[in-house]
Amino acid sequence: MASRSDATPASPRAGLSVRKKLATIGVLAAGALALQALSQWSQSHALMINESESLPNWAFLVEAGRFPARGDYVIFNPGRDPLVLKYFGETPSAFAKIAYGVPGDVVSREGSDVLVNGKTVAKLKPLTRLGDRLEAGPVGRIPEGCVFAGTDHKDGFDSRYAAIGFVCGNRLAGVGRPIL
Repeated sequence: MASRSDATPASPRAGLSVRKKLATIGVLAAGALALQALSQWSQSHALMINESESLPNWAFLVEAGRFPARGDYVIFNPGRDPLVLKYFGETPSAFAKIAYGVPGDVVSREGSDVLVNGKTVAKLKPLTRLGDRLEAGPVGRIPEGCVFAGTDHKDGFDSRYAAIGFVCGNRLAGVGRPIL
């Protein structure tokens, strides 16, 4: 009787099992969905570094397309007023401030105090640190689609001054959440 010791061993089954193939397909599909979600998320979100001293936070996660509520951090384009261009250049970075007033709120002044709905939110200065004249910003009811963006910092450059005014429409970049 012949011995089986000289026979070649059975070869393992070539390729992946059905279970491993399905797991691989699942991992690849989950990865593709995650990349797609990240791509969509990045179209409406950005990281902003705050270069000013007017807020205690220096980094914000910005969500575009959301209108700020009172108290939210609002990220906006400061506009093209000559004073903005003089201090911040031809292409100024976005500003981060607090939405102190929203549509329908009333902005008023008492001396150098700027009030929103009767509550003091900021103080006016007559001159910039370099001696340029600062004109007081708008008063009255905040129009639809606009916010009064400010900070309580003594040197804040915001809606309390005419060079910034109410922040409306396409100047609004989004709402920020401080992360650092």
